[in-house]
Amino acid sequence: MKWIKCRAAGLLLVFLFGSMASACSMGDVGELLQERMESESVDTEESKQGAEPQKAETKQLEEQQAAREQISVGKYAYEHLGEEGKTIYDEMLTAILNHEEKIKLSTTDLDLMRRAYTAVCGDYGGLFWVEGYVFTRYTKGDELVSLEFAPKYTMTKEERRIMQVQIDDIVAVWLAGISINDTDYDKAKYVYELLALNTEYVKDATDSQNIISVFVKRQTVCQGYACAVQYLLEQLGIQSVIVSGTALGDAHAWNLVKLDGEYYYMDATWGNNGYQNGQGPEKTFIDYNYMAMTTEEMQMGHVPDSNIELPECTAVMDNYFIREGIYIEEWDPERMGAILSWAWEQGRVVTLRFSDEILKKQAFRYFIDDGYIADYCDGITQINYIEDNLWKEISFCFN
Repeated sequence: MKWIKCRAAGLLLVFLFGSMASACSMGDVGELLQERMESESVDTEESKQGAEPQKAETKQLEEQQAAREQISVGKYAYEHLGEEGKTIYDEMLTAILNHEEKIKLSTTDLDLMRRAYTAVCGDYGGLFWVEGYVFTRYTKGDELVSLEFAPKYTMTKEERRIMQVQIDDIVAVWLAGISINDTDYDKAKYVYELLALNTEYVKDATDSQNIISVFVKRQTVCQGYACAVQYLLEQLGIQSVIVSGTALGDAHAWNLVKLDGEYYYMDATWGNNGYQNGQGPEKTFIDYNYMAMTTEEMQMGHVPDSNIELPECTAVMDNYFIREGIYIEEWDPERMGAILSWAWEQGRVVTLRFSDEILKKQAFRYFIDDGYIADYCDGITQINYIEDNLWKEISFCFN
């Protein structure tokens, strides 16, 4: 045993659930889903319109339905709508992709319209050129006879094309280090690390509700992170959907992802973490707690809304700590020591997660209080660590 100076590193950002995690305002998350009703009532008197305009409108709807693109089969939110909801989803998505000014929906159900639009936004994180929609209700007396949907575009079709080229070029560079043939776990980990290392959380970032803020400006908030996760994983053949709700009482957005046939929750916003050694400079590390969470783990800090039906996530095989061999279920100081030795030589942060509190306390006492870490980390004179009782973890900060 060797006496070593120990210091609990002070958290600057989010180790459990800190300032960055709660910085998404209700306006941030809701902006993509905002709607405005342009007209509560536009009378369509039969005496003025006659039968021919009604036939023309019916024909227009039939042509529109025939032309709508059914490209979302297999996408999570799409598949959790009923058949009518899927039809409205397809009509909205086709209009947005074609940059149409407005369309008549084949429904008069306002709630269905809203749920379909929420599903479109959940499945497509790359719709950077649209920001909500305006709808117009057409009535005859007290009867609602039709709904008109008009996307709110933030740029022209040509501006959108130019921006898409720029985003495609950046994404190609970002994804150059991963292959479509890699495992689902490796793809998810790669994207999670990409966003943690290349994007800064900035509350007042411009274009923060879409992927422009991530890929072009490298500054975003939770909605931008969630959109980017969905967009990048889609390029890699991984199903993902954007989940909205609250985290620690504030509006927040994260993702549901499907890895190796099982669902997990991912919150890339909380992946970038930091600590401070006394009065020294801030140091950052990737927090993998939020990369592949079960429902139980997700609910420790997140409350999803009811806009999209969500599964009960219980799988753990693609949990980071299990896959990386740093989930400790029995007392084995040699195994833990080898992990610490590797991290010490690499000069990085390593987190050990324990199956129960007793094991964590035993490891803390052995490696930190009694100083046996020196038997595995040659030349160490000070330990900077973070103890997390909620997740039953000890992070050794060797960076």
